[in-house]
Amino acid sequence: MMVVRPVREEDVGQLVELAVSASFGLTSLPRDRDLLAKRIAKSLRSFQVETTEPGGELYLFVMEDTATDTIAGTSGIVSKVGGFEPFYAYRVETCLHQSEMLQIRKEVQTLNLVAEHSGPCEIGGLFLAPEYRRHGNGRLLSLFRFLFMVDYPSRFEPNVIAEMRGVVDEDGRSPFWEAIGHHFFDMDFPKADYLSVMDKRFIADLMPKCPIYVSLLPRDAQEVIGKVHDHTRPALKMLQDEGFRFTGMVDIFEAGPIIVCQLDDVRIVRESRNSTVREITAAEMGPADFIITNTSVDFCACMGPVVTFPDGEVQLHADTARALGIEKGDPVRFGPLRPAAPQKERA
Repeated sequence: MMVVRPVREEDVGQLVELAVSASFGLTSLPRDRDLLAKRIAKSLRSFQVETTEPGGELYLFVMEDTATDTIAGTSGIVSKVGGFEPFYAYRVETCLHQSEMLQIRKEVQTLNLVAEHSGPCEIGGLFLAPEYRRHGNGRLLSLFRFLFMVDYPSRFEPNVIAEMRGVVDEDGRSPFWEAIGHHFFDMDFPKADYLSVMDKRFIADLMPKCPIYVSLLPRDAQEVIGKVHDHTRPALKMLQDEGFRFTGMVDIFEAGPIIVCQLDDVRIVRESRNSTVREITAAEMGPADFIITNTSVDFCACMGPVVTFPDGEVQLHADTARALGIEKGDPVRFGPLRPAAPQKERA
C-alpha cells in the first residue's frame, strides 16, 4: 500500500538518497543532509503550531511503500510565500515599439523582476522515484495536498501557485541561466539553485532590476522561457487538468513557468466531500479510483475504492482503513483520483 504522511526525523537518510537520484533544478530537495534535516525540523514545527493565519509555514510529506518501508517520493506546501524573504520571479510582458515614419510596428517581450512580499500559497517539492511512477502514484503525491489544505483553510492562503521546473540538462546547465544569471552571480546554475534554498538575500543584491529584452538573449535561452523539464511535463498537464493556468511569470533561474489556481476552484477540491465511515470490509470492492484522507493534522492519504450509501456515509476497504488508521464512525474526505472523462456529444 502506498501511503502519504507527514515527514519524520528518521526519514532524512532515505530523503538524501532520493535527492541524489533527482536531476538538477529541484531546489526543494537539496542534496545536503544538514539542510534536509533543517527542512524536516521546520515542517515538524509547522504541524505542531496552532495557527489562525498562514505565516510561511512549511509542510513536508513523504510517500511510503508500507510493504517495504521505502520512501518512494516527497512533496510539500508553503502556506504563504514572501514576507522576510521575498518571492522572486520574472513577469513576461509585451511592449509596443513603433515608428510612423518607417511604418514599423513591433511588439517586443521583456522580462521584469517581481519581488512579492505577501504572496500566495505554494505547492512544490514533488519528486517520485522512477520505479514508482505508475498506478496513479504521481497523482496521489500531488493531489492529496489540496484535500489537506481544504480541511485546514486557515493555515493556507487561498490562492495557490506552483513553480514548474524549467529546462536544465543532466549536467546542471540551464540555457536561461547562462544567458542572464551567470553574468551577474558569477557561479553555475546548481550552486545558485542550492544557495537560493538557504538564503535569498543575494538575489536582491545582484539581480538586474531593469527590464530584459527577450529578443537580445541567445536563441536557446529564448526558446526555454516558460518551458518545463521533460520529466515535469506530466505534472504540468495534471495540474492544468485540475484548473491551473499560466500566471505570466517564470522562474528567475531557469525560466520554468509559474502556474496558479484558487484552492476552491481546483477540480479535486470541487469534487471532494467529507463523510463518515459506516462499514469496513475485507471483501473485494471496485478499483482504487479515489484519494482518501483521514482529515487529521496527523495526516495520512492513500488511494482506494469508496462505496457511498444513500445517506452519504461510506464503506471502505480494510486495507484503506488500516493505512489511514481509521475505524467505523471516523470522518474521512475523498475525491476522484482523475477527472471524469468528457461525455461524447450525441450526433
